[in-house]
Amino acid sequence: MIRLGGIWKRGPDDAGRDPAVSARIKGWTCAALGLGDDVAISVNEIVCADPACPGSETVILVMIPSQRTKAYKLQASMAEVDEGMVQAALAG
Repeated sequence: MIRLGGIWKRGPDDAGRDPAVSARIKGWTCAALGLGDDVAISVNEIVCADPACPGSETVILVMIPSQRTKAYKLQASMAEVDEGMVQAALAG
């Protein structure tokens, strides 16, 4: 993902492309929120090139039918995210 102007970019060796990492985070999200099969979850890693940004950020989008999409952000790369971090982000 590259935004014109150079603020957001995705590196070529991006851990966010690892389906196992994404599936693990989706599983933790589903379990923590008690979600059913009708809910879509998207997990992406964003790397900010702006020096003022914290670096890598993992974004979890939870899309429940007939509800607004909810976004949860973790200040870590997808490879660094653990179950406790997901639970804390979903609780906050």
